[in-house]
Amino acid sequence: MKRLPIYLTFLFSSSISIAAENLMTIAEQSNFQKTGRYDEVEILCRNFQKNYPKLVRCQEFGRTPEGRPILALIATKTNAFTPYLAKEKHIPVTLIQGGIHAGEIDGKDAGFLVLREMLDNAAAKDTLDKQVFIFIPVFNVDGHERFGRWNRPNQRGPEEMGWRTTAQNYNLNRDYVKADTVEMQSMLRLINQWDPLISVDLHVTDGAKFEHDISIQVEPLHAGDEGLKAAGKKLQENVLADLAKTGSLPQPFYMSFEKEDDPVSGFVDSVPPPRFSHGYFQLRNRFGILVETHSWKNYATRVRITKNTISSILEQVAQYGNEWEKIATDADSRSIKMAGTAIPVTYKTTDKSHLINFRGYAYTRKPSDISGALMTRYDESQPQIWQVKLRDEIIPDTYISLPQAGYLIPASYARIVIQKLRVHGIQFQTLTTAVNNLAIQRFSTTKATLSPQSTESHQTLQLQGEWTADQASFGKGSLFVPAAQPKAALVAALFEPQAPDALVRWGFFNNAFEKKEYMEAYVAEDVAREQLAANPELRAVFEKKLKDDAEFAKNPQARLEFFARRHSSWDQRYQQYPVVKTNTFPK
Repeated sequence: MKRLPIYLTFLFSSSISIAAENLMTIAEQSNFQKTGRYDEVEILCRNFQKNYPKLVRCQEFGRTPEGRPILALIATKTNAFTPYLAKEKHIPVTLIQGGIHAGEIDGKDAGFLVLREMLDNAAAKDTLDKQVFIFIPVFNVDGHERFGRWNRPNQRGPEEMGWRTTAQNYNLNRDYVKADTVEMQSMLRLINQWDPLISVDLHVTDGAKFEHDISIQVEPLHAGDEGLKAAGKKLQENVLADLAKTGSLPQPFYMSFEKEDDPVSGFVDSVPPPRFSHGYFQLRNRFGILVETHSWKNYATRVRITKNTISSILEQVAQYGNEWEKIATDADSRSIKMAGTAIPVTYKTTDKSHLINFRGYAYTRKPSDISGALMTRYDESQPQIWQVKLRDEIIPDTYISLPQAGYLIPASYARIVIQKLRVHGIQFQTLTTAVNNLAIQRFSTTKATLSPQSTESHQTLQLQGEWTADQASFGKGSLFVPAAQPKAALVAALFEPQAPDALVRWGFFNNAFEKKEYMEAYVAEDVAREQLAANPELRAVFEKKLKDDAEFAKNPQARLEFFARRHSSWDQRYQQYPVVKTNTFPK
């Protein structure tokens, strides 16, 4: 068995206390060649509470589809072991999760090490005096137990690890908005209860080979509330500086080339959509941090770097948490006032770039006789400085206008939507009486495009169109979601068709865009002739369209539909997005 370098052995053994016998991980015992199965997490969770009964609680907050408990360790020296006490005492909450992709399991073993050291005052001293630390060793528990040697072929160690997706083959780091899975629903309930100031998602990256060992991305920084963006920048800079002091080579962007497998193409920073963890929390006016260690570093090194990262984040919260809590509370107040204003729902990276020195390796790019593609091969014995482009100027792209009042969902779709509102902790009300002839804005769809294949079990839908003025009535049981609330940006993310993870984009309303009634072609022919004979202006419009639109002219179905749409039998609800906006509060 390979032995650790002396400095790593010292690092990992320095925290061993009188409780070490039953708190040491299999990773430590194997010199970081292995990681434990989930029964180890269950045992350690109980043992931490047993050994530190005044400082740690082991809590189950959900069950997986295969019946396994999803566990969290809640650690603090403030005695605030309930969300109510944490809020009453104004104590910041930091949530750190490992194993959302269960093959990328550094966070589990690093988190247990940090927790033990903090409890023994061997590292990150006094940080638990100023916060509640919620540690979730493994989020994707069923995936963790799909254990195997080659579950991560692009990663060095441990010898065996879990699987990327859940037992139902969901990628949990695509599920934050749509919340399909019981795992994510459980996580969001925990988040609603505790309202963490900072949520940290621990990963291992894929990609090329280079010397840099970790990236730290924070939002709000490029997106979100302006006050929080400034704090997010400070948080990121401080963590990067702490890591650099320990010998790491951290970067503030995800280290994936703009063009796959091509180092010359450089890097592009971006704002993630809210299906991802660090794109989601900025919509709640809280911080999300994505940590990505480099997959080609060995397991001991990656665990050490992750451990240093967790310590740094907790120390930042201990120092600045109360200040950042106030900024977050102020951001909530600002969000309540956003009703009736324009806000961005997507961002883009401009073409502006600058050169950076990036520590890579010598490499060759030659055509492969196996794949036929141009293939990059790295020589890790020859470090090399790459001077490459970095595009990191990020600006708002798509803006939407929040309604002055809110969004209305008809009773027929209430069951679908109410589940999502509750799981995200969004304010809404159910109409107890009908509302008639209310002035609204309806999304007029000009084009609806379904994806040719499913994504995360959904056939996604892309809509083109615009909001137009209309009137509508809503029956008892319809839902009203006010725009004036702390999670206003999250409300827009759910209901605006141009938002990248809107419910309509994920296909929750696809039935409204399927044609269920039709006119036989021979009937449509007769209807067309009647309309043309009765309306010379319509004949002129039809003939012009035949002349100007070649695709229309050669499509018999489109030509007949031109007339069917003008007939009283046409389904006026076809391709009608059920959710509407209103500037008038329903009474």
